[in-house]
Amino acid sequence: MFRSYLTIALRNLARSKAFSIINILGLALGLAASMLILLWVRDEWSYDRFHQHSGQLYKVYGAAFVEGKIDGSYGTPPLLYGELKRRIPDIVAATPHSWNEQHTFQVGDKIFKESGAHAGPDFFRMFSFPLLEGTAGDALNSPESIAISRKMAVHFFGSPEAAIGKTIRYENTKDLVVKAVYEDMPVRTMFQDDFVLNWETFLDENNGWARDITNFGPETFIMLRPDAHPAAVDAKLLHFMDPYLDKKAIPMTMGMQPLRDVYLHGQFEAGKPAGGRIAYVHLFSLVAAFILLIACINFMNLTTARSVRRMKEIGVRKVIGAVRGALIRQFMGEAILIALLSGGVAFLLVVLTLPAFNELTRKQVSLPYQHVLFWTALVGMILLTGIVSGSYPALVLSKFQPIKVLKGASPGGTWLRKTLVVFQFTLSIVLIIATILVSRQIRFLEQTNLGYDRENLVYIPLEGNLKTKLKLFQQEAQEIPGVIAMTGMSNDPTNIANGTSGLKWTGKDPDAKIQFSWASVGYDFVSTLRLQMRYGRDFDKSLPSDSTGYIINEAALAKIGYKDPIGQPLTFWRKPGRIIGVVRDFHFQSLHEPIKPMVIHLDTLSQLTVALIRIRAGQTGDAIKGLERLCKSLNPAFPFNYRFSDEEYVRQYRSEEVVGHLALGFAALAIFISCLGLLGLSVFTAQQRMKEISIRKVLGAGLFNLFALLTKDFLLLVVIAFLIAAPVAWWAIHRWLEQFSYRTEVSWWIFALAGILALLIALVTISYQTLRAAAARPAQRLRTE
Repeated sequence: MFRSYLTIALRNLARSKAFSIINILGLALGLAASMLILLWVRDEWSYDRFHQHSGQLYKVYGAAFVEGKIDGSYGTPPLLYGELKRRIPDIVAATPHSWNEQHTFQVGDKIFKESGAHAGPDFFRMFSFPLLEGTAGDALNSPESIAISRKMAVHFFGSPEAAIGKTIRYENTKDLVVKAVYEDMPVRTMFQDDFVLNWETFLDENNGWARDITNFGPETFIMLRPDAHPAAVDAKLLHFMDPYLDKKAIPMTMGMQPLRDVYLHGQFEAGKPAGGRIAYVHLFSLVAAFILLIACINFMNLTTARSVRRMKEIGVRKVIGAVRGALIRQFMGEAILIALLSGGVAFLLVVLTLPAFNELTRKQVSLPYQHVLFWTALVGMILLTGIVSGSYPALVLSKFQPIKVLKGASPGGTWLRKTLVVFQFTLSIVLIIATILVSRQIRFLEQTNLGYDRENLVYIPLEGNLKTKLKLFQQEAQEIPGVIAMTGMSNDPTNIANGTSGLKWTGKDPDAKIQFSWASVGYDFVSTLRLQMRYGRDFDKSLPSDSTGYIINEAALAKIGYKDPIGQPLTFWRKPGRIIGVVRDFHFQSLHEPIKPMVIHLDTLSQLTVALIRIRAGQTGDAIKGLERLCKSLNPAFPFNYRFSDEEYVRQYRSEEVVGHLALGFAALAIFISCLGLLGLSVFTAQQRMKEISIRKVLGAGLFNLFALLTKDFLLLVVIAFLIAAPVAWWAIHRWLEQFSYRTEVSWWIFALAGILALLIALVTISYQTLRAAAARPAQRLRTE
């Protein structure tokens, strides 16, 4: 019996090669796209789930009540980890973790910059990063300790074995001892450290503020006892900071989030982690289901449409005793066979396109060949696709009545086929509209005027002698051809996330708790960034009183309320001074965030970490070479390193850029698969109406009239699909744009353009076969009917 079913299925595939190719290709593309998306989703879900104690690990977050709103973040007091272990017995280990930063290391004549962080002694006891040399207890047990990755050990010492116990020079100021070497951290973790330093090193590096537990900055991680109740610990964290905050401080609560949830739920709403990349996981999981569903609909449409070709076969088989169940099994078997063939083609497509997909998504997704679960899921998805795509045709074809079939009755199902086509194009048009708007938002982000000129602006880290000889560095840098201006700053101008409520001014409400961002800068700050002054001036080297002068932005002026701000008193961190300038608002964070009140104060050395250098357009190469020579002469113990401001700005929107590329690719694929089905249906419709077309031609119908007759029904379906898709796309894109404080306009013409594109694509798809049918000779066709 099985052999008979298989023989019939193969004969049917061979008899209708064009329809078979369309069916197999459509399902293969749908399966391949779904497989790629599911591999991407699997990769997203796998972050930080490999740790041995994953279920006991949590990340602490804080929430501040500022001006009637709750602002949440992962910033915590640097000394919090010790207090947590002391006061909450359920916490058996805790560690802070500083920002991942580049530092310079030297062994002999080898000098490299490496990226890493500072952490507490419990770090390697909590997280499962395999140690190649050393032990978790000794890795960070003293201020002179350092743990390094395999890559860093090979760079400096040749091997992990040779590195253990050796001395390495840190920032040309301190010798550290390698106490442990760990395997390079995997891609799927929030930690991407080539080295880990003892936490005391962080506290000693001009971070005196970090010894005050009321100041917030680094991240804190905790590990609970296996028998601890997370809800009970979370309740203890809620008011944990109360004993440390005085009555004038901003109210603060704390909470904890499972480590395995942090990567996907890293954005805050109402002071708690609530969103983030999980939205993209849900979105693309839905897209995968939609694309596969579109491919299955193609199969259903083409199979039921072609059923007239098999009506006599079905009638004869029923007359000689075939029961409906046998027919259902046969047609389901044919569908599963096509799905299996499509699955093989899809797997080959995934293997061939995976490198390009990884480059597009900036990931290292691979096919887990060795995992039985992967193969089980793959085969299950293919079989499910075959069952879903073949179920309706099998049920429809098997219920035909033999007498009606043998008399040539129509199989019906026209309205269902039309409904499925509408559904296909609805999904496709939604993806087209979303793609256009995502692309516009990305261009909007890239082209938005930030309030300063990010073109031809270079960042050079102030380290080693560059910081101690800053005045000399600035004087000689400005003699380099192409260098226009230079200043120093405590942060990159696109990444100022610190905040303080330590401002006082005349008339301030003593109960007001307003959060201000702040930045330390050098002279020529306003002219180097090309900020616009609304009132006053920049810091002036000839005026010693500017050491206690402040520049604020328009958002800060609105909070402070001075009508004539220049010369008015302002106290920042208990340092009284006066406002000397007000700059027009500029963006110093990503466009996800609104512009916040900001105070800028003068600092000629201690807090400046980066030099901002303005280069004349067209002289970038010569200026960089000159700066490299200068840095090597003044700072020979450190490698020359620089970054461009515009590149750093664009890097903030990599996730949105990837989403845009993926949306474009999957929208194109959805349209293509839908058009394959439309092409098949147009071929079938033209064949079914050949007698009608021939008669109309004999009666004088022209080519244009026949073309309009054959296309109007299909184009009407696309119009209906557009009317359904437009409001759905409008709702979805508005939900996505809500995460940006600054966003592009959602114009009506975008929806019109998407509708016109869908109509043109559908028209082009069916035109060739329609024109061919309309141009056929009527005499020959009527003679054969």
